[in-house]
Amino acid sequence: MTRQSFKRILLKLSGEALMGSNPFGIDPQTVADLAAEVKSAKEQGLELCLVIGGGNIFRGMAGAAKGMDRAQADYMGMLATVMNALAMQNALEQIGVETRVQSAIKMDQVCEPVIRRRAERHLAKGRVVIFAAGVGSPYFTTDTGAALRAAEMKCDALFKGTSVDGVYDSDPKTTVGAKRYETIGFDRVLGDDLRVMDASAVALCRDNDIPIVVFNIRQSGNLARVLAGEGTATIVQNEE
Repeated sequence: MTRQSFKRILLKLSGEALMGSNPFGIDPQTVADLAAEVKSAKEQGLELCLVIGGGNIFRGMAGAAKGMDRAQADYMGMLATVMNALAMQNALEQIGVETRVQSAIKMDQVCEPVIRRRAERHLAKGRVVIFAAGVGSPYFTTDTGAALRAAEMKCDALFKGTSVDGVYDSDPKTTVGAKRYETIGFDRVLGDDLRVMDASAVALCRDNDIPIVVFNIRQSGNLARVLAGEGTATIVQNEE
């Protein structure tokens, strides 16, 4: 598959993308910059969903590694994603982008429950929908939640915003001469353990034929460039 025009995408961001230069938490200016990126993509006529991780506030697996009950730690991580979703909603609405947050954990006073048909209506009305709280159950990452929502919402692609400009055969931050792939198959990603997303998320995208586009979200304007086929990215896809 070559670069193509998409009608509906899901953008997956890590919680760490909201930290800016801080060691943890939410940096308002960084969130505002990311919101501007989302607005530029929206102005291309896209229907846009978001999933944001919670690692800038609390990561369930890290808590479990230090002796916490895994399920309890994962629920705490899910709540962290709701905080990030609300921060992004605020930033988007400050620049005129109507946004709705839907949470897999019911909390009616701050956001809607995840209801697919309601989300469809929001997208049809030009709103951005942010899905929070993962899948609502422990032992699943926000990567898996993003893949699930992308399939549920029949997205044309899942865009994974990271700190690197694609998928490499080894870590480009530590390996001189690491090779970047322009395109790569799902099975190769899983077989070589390239850690694009967790294995269950990659398999879910493979089985539903949803390409994963990996790009650097930290470069200003890069989301819009990649959507226009001009930026640097790697497409993970089913091979013929």
